[in-house]
Amino acid sequence: MPPPLIAHPAEFTQLLDSLRGESPVAVDTEAASFHRYHDRVYLLQLSTRRETHLVDPVAVPGLPGFGDFLADERIELIFHDADYDLRLLQHEFGFRATRLFDTRVAAQFLNEPGIGLAALLEKHLGVQLDKRFQRADWAARPLTDAMLEYAAMDTRHLPVLRDLLGARLDEKGRLSWVAEECELLTAVRWPDPVPREEAALSVKGARALSPRALAVFRELHVWRDRTAEALDRAAFRVMVNEVLLAMAERPPATLAELASVRGVGREIVERRGPEILGAIERGLAIPESDLPKYPRVPRHKPDPAFDLRLERLRAVRATLVAEFDLQPGVLCPNWLLEGIARGAPGDESALAQVPGVRRWQIETFGPRLLSAVAA
Repeated sequence: MPPPLIAHPAEFTQLLDSLRGESPVAVDTEAASFHRYHDRVYLLQLSTRRETHLVDPVAVPGLPGFGDFLADERIELIFHDADYDLRLLQHEFGFRATRLFDTRVAAQFLNEPGIGLAALLEKHLGVQLDKRFQRADWAARPLTDAMLEYAAMDTRHLPVLRDLLGARLDEKGRLSWVAEECELLTAVRWPDPVPREEAALSVKGARALSPRALAVFRELHVWRDRTAEALDRAAFRVMVNEVLLAMAERPPATLAELASVRGVGREIVERRGPEILGAIERGLAIPESDLPKYPRVPRHKPDPAFDLRLERLRAVRATLVAEFDLQPGVLCPNWLLEGIARGAPGDESALAQVPGVRRWQIETFGPRLLSAVAA
């Protein structure tokens, strides 16, 4: 049986009071972005070394007191792949964590062959996770016992896993590296919304359309997004991109033609047919001078000195990868190497000013990067 579901504000307040003396506390959330348009938390999981608690945010609106709990620097919060959880908690509630340990980040800095939670728990604790509910609709109520047990497993073993990974990091002298990465995670924020018209241009396949077809696609994309928002349904569940692209290239003019488009069902023709045809008509009516265009990507002027610095930096990184047994993207990703090569820092102070450079990188192999830049 799963832990009982806390579904009353008073019970949640009591829980937070009881957890304030605990550290660490594992945290996870369940959302429903695979099913719903609006991103929000539909289940909150909290685990200490002794017990696991499940909270229903629908029944405890606003999760009162949880923001202060997350901000309490005395409590280490354990997440696995914290990025989305932290962004979602900030987006919906304005909460921000202060002190955390991300077991996924820890696994990356140990070069674990599998950094997913299921792989780590099976390897280190012999625990097998049930994956049946990875794409479940957590907005649905009531939640079944099987779903609640699945959710409880996401945090139940994190404190022990944190201890194991933390001890290995300490042995390798990398615990402070992960601490810095986790500190940076506390600052992540939900991305600013992109206007619907602009979002349409970033869809895979849209760039291959003619300007007129792109105008039609943009109107269809805006229609779909507004419809998905009104229904609180994931956009692809209203209509997938491939169907929108097909209609943009060969716009149907009647309900009968719309019904013949592959991927358009009878139900959507009956319910939304006039709206879809209206979006197509708007796209076809846009004047030639107002048709959407992709901005030209400026070409970088050849810079032989930059290319040489980048080549030397990549050679240094290859040596470091073998030395530390870490993936290149963990040790020093390509975009960061390019930033260093472009900035051409002459000392550690200047290196620290390159966006994305970490303290642990400067302390561990900063002089070798600087030598590659200066050579």
